[in-house]
Amino acid sequence: MTFLNRNTGISTLIGLCLVAANGVYAQISSINSAVITPRVFNDYPGATGTYLNNYPTSITLGESGEFNTGSSGFANRDEWFFSNNGGSSAYALGAFDFFTVSMTLNVTGATTVDNEAGFLIPNPPGGLPGGDLQFIADPNSGFLGMFGGSGFWNSGLTYTAGETVTLGMQYFYDSPNSVNAFQFWVNAGSGNIYSPVQDLPSGDTLAGGNLGAYFQLQGVDNSAGPGTSGQAVFGNITIPEPSTIAFLGLGFAPLLLRRRRI
Repeated sequence: MTFLNRNTGISTLIGLCLVAANGVYAQISSINSAVITPRVFNDYPGATGTYLNNYPTSITLGESGEFNTGSSGFANRDEWFFSNNGGSSAYALGAFDFFTVSMTLNVTGATTVDNEAGFLIPNPPGGLPGGDLQFIADPNSGFLGMFGGSGFWNSGLTYTAGETVTLGMQYFYDSPNSVNAFQFWVNAGSGNIYSPVQDLPSGDTLAGGNLGAYFQLQGVDNSAGPGTSGQAVFGNITIPEPSTIAFLGLGFAPLLLRRRRI
């Protein structure tokens, strides 16, 4: 192969990679709203729900009132998901929709029962090893960390009701290990605390899944009292478009380097 042909081939391959990258990442950059889905769990239908969508400034989910343990079930859960059609439906992630996402979170209300909120990635069609991925703050247990999906991580911080924290996570391609991966971080006012990188099994993606958050409040025995309440405010919600340079990490950059040595 001549020098000219080699360089023409390399230039063509780079162009194809960038075109592919732009096409893939154009999907995640189209996110423009959020859609709220109340009462995914509706074990206490007599309770009163609060659902306010001011994306991306804030989204508020809350439950209060008749949470009587005489009812069947465990809790009420409300969810919201990113959307690219003005909030008509949740955005379905593509196989290469890598992202960085962050938000502030403030959970108030009950501390004697499960009262939790945070990021949620329901188990996608292809499945994750740990099922649903949840990255949460829970005033009842004090837990601030993630579980499910790619593994488990406790930030080591204790969450208290009314505290505002920043939760962030990145979904990316881990080039050295040739798999998709997550990393999480928490900021409670003293700088970011990062999780280890959590790799998914080879071939696993989030294709067909959704990305968003949830609030959940457990029922209590309120037969002699006014009931219970809880609320989560998700604020400063950001999901920027990843750099197309990251796409070159998907095995293409080493190929280009090898071809240059021919």
